[in-house]
Amino acid sequence: MGMQVSAHIVWDWNGTLFHDNDAIIGATNAAFAELGLAPITLEQYRRLYCVPVPKFYERLLGRLPTDAEWELMDGVFHRHYADHRVRCGLTEGAAELLAGWRSAGRSQSLLSMYGHEELVPLVRGFGIETHFIRVDGRTGPSGGSKAEHMVRHLQALGAAVSPSRTVVIGDAADDAVAAGSVGARAVLYTGGSHSRASLEGAGVPVVDTLAEAVVEAERLVA
Repeated sequence: MGMQVSAHIVWDWNGTLFHDNDAIIGATNAAFAELGLAPITLEQYRRLYCVPVPKFYERLLGRLPTDAEWELMDGVFHRHYADHRVRCGLTEGAAELLAGWRSAGRSQSLLSMYGHEELVPLVRGFGIETHFIRVDGRTGPSGGSKAEHMVRHLQALGAAVSPSRTVVIGDAADDAVAAGSVGARAVLYTGGSHSRASLEGAGVPVVDTLAEAVVEAERLVA
């Protein structure tokens, strides 16, 4: 028997561990206002949101934003989000689940499309940084898919983490795409930025709580 590589979870941050729906909607509507678009509700957002983000704006504008419009909207979004995220907290039960997974001797890491320089102090501020063997935020421009970041994340984790024993837990269909790009599994959580209907098309388990997501992750790699 070789060394058994135990199950590993790659957690998403925004909308998964970090319950930031209110800040996301407020920032989105601030960005929309720049182009004279009417504000949208959380329900509309969850129905329409997609990655890459310019495609989401296309669904509302009726056309893709120009490069200049995208830069303007992206800038407004991030400024507004930074102002409003301070009122957001961890998803209910998240800290306990992270501690429990770690104390069971299993590994976990965090991969977010939120900027790395902003992400690290935020995670540290919640006192959960020590639960992760690695924390990676996005480097480079925003607006792309998570898949290329996932490839780099797993390479950085090295031999201790086997893709076939890895489960990505996130709130977006793109998290399932990213998992598939490295041969990992995925579980999608309905409490974030996407409706259950939009997640069910991804062909992976869809759950309503993070506790269920962890149970499902254990089952997938058992």
